[in-house]
Amino acid sequence: MPKVLILQGPNLNLLGHREPEIYGKITLQEIHDNCQKQAQLAGIELDCFQSNSEAELIHKIHQSKSGSKESKAEQVDFIIINPAGLTHTSVVLRDALLGVGLPLIEIHLSNIFRREPFRAHSYFSDIAIGVITGLGEQGYEFALSYAIQYLTR
Repeated sequence: MPKVLILQGPNLNLLGHREPEIYGKITLQEIHDNCQKQAQLAGIELDCFQSNSEAELIHKIHQSKSGSKESKAEQVDFIIINPAGLTHTSVVLRDALLGVGLPLIEIHLSNIFRREPFRAHSYFSDIAIGVITGLGEQGYEFALSYAIQYLTR
């Protein structure tokens, strides 16, 4: 069964409370629940992971591409990542993604190009199949829909 990993960066655990005028009122758990339903209907496995720690995100990425058959349960076929604030700062997170060589989509709830100028730069956009920005929680539905199509072709 194909497996998709949704990675959520720092402060996304505050969704629903943090700046709802920018990020909306939906919680991270609600986003994950909606994605789980979509994945289940498509017959794919979905793992959702959020951390405020760059190191934990990197570790999860490293686990996603294991060469040993014993850790097949960790094998991931596609990554959807909202790096949050790490979008603009994290070369090491980028390197981890390049290191596992999995197809990925970068996603942002808000339109990073309509915000502060420093947010317009991403360390991930050029290594992603695509970038979804500014469509709120619906962006996750679009990203997962693409991943499902990509994996079932």
